[in-house]
Amino acid sequence: MSEGIADVEKELQELREEIEAFKREKERVRAIVGQIGGMPTFNSKLANVIFTILVIVSLVASIFVEDKLRYAVIDLAIGIISFKIIYIVHQLMRANHFELWILSSIEWRINEIHKEVRKLKGCACVDGEKTA
Repeated sequence: MSEGIADVEKELQELREEIEAFKREKERVRAIVGQIGGMPTFNSKLANVIFTILVIVSLVASIFVEDKLRYAVIDLAIGIISFKIIYIVHQLMRANHFELWILSSIEWRINEIHKEVRKLKGCACVDGEKTA
């Protein structure tokens, strides 16, 4: 009887450890997602507002300046927009890399579980005989 209780306690302790490991992993992933840009931060919102204001000011200024300066101001607006596109592509690459990392981790874990299932399936015995 005490062996049964000890086995149950041992199993409960293993389950608690697995739950704690899962919680730690979940918090680690949440922190990584936050670093990559899961939600817009104050800095990214501020950068977007500054980019927008610079482009609008450049385009409005191009209306009121003389011809030679007009082209320079329009080029400045195009340069700002180009820089913003490069930044967006960089952010997308970071997100895609993170997605690849997550999918690779899932595949690795599934392969481990598959090995364990195969091992358990090979060890399943009925009356001392292996089952196929």
